[in-house]
Amino acid sequence: MRSLLVVDHRAAAAAVPQSNQLSKKETPKYILENYGYHIIRASDEMSAELQMSGADAVVIHLPLDEVKGVGTRLLKRKAAPMLWWCSASAASMSAAFCEDDVPVDGILTPSMSEQELHWALHFAAKQCFERQQWLNEKKQLEGRLEERKWIDMAKGILCKIKNISEAEAYEVLRKQAMNERKRMVDVATSIVKVYQLLQEQK
Repeated sequence: MRSLLVVDHRAAAAAVPQSNQLSKKETPKYILENYGYHIIRASDEMSAELQMSGADAVVIHLPLDEVKGVGTRLLKRKAAPMLWWCSASAASMSAAFCEDDVPVDGILTPSMSEQELHWALHFAAKQCFERQQWLNEKKQLEGRLEERKWIDMAKGILCKIKNISEAEAYEVLRKQAMNERKRMVDVATSIVKVYQLLQEQK
């Protein structure tokens, strides 16, 4: 992981009192480049989205209330580790948002050594991978539940129309799917939609 997209709004920095503003040597760009990382800098969401494809991970240096929106949009472009750069100024503007559900895989601070930063990035990549696996499993389960819903509705219709048991209705669906060389859920969906259409026309 060598190429990092740093999202750092200058407008946000301007709103911070002069005493809390970062010196050049405390900025994520300066520190990460000194540690040998290739930095792609984005000062707004649009440029961040356009440059997302070239980054191995994203470092967001914004208050947490902005991190949620930016992170969510960027993750729609590409699944990549998201890290929050927790400088004193970003932390002071984020106190009210610490309980929010923010899509962050790790936290980096200006005081981290090169080795600490490397391990934080490594664990963030692992966290991102696990999050993606969980989201994929969730999507598959939701898909199966949706299929089950259509099959159950079709079974109910067949039981009512043909005056048969649920087991027999399931067998009718299975045989019809085999005969038509379709998935059982597709046959079930067709039955339900035709039945609903006929009910509407009564």
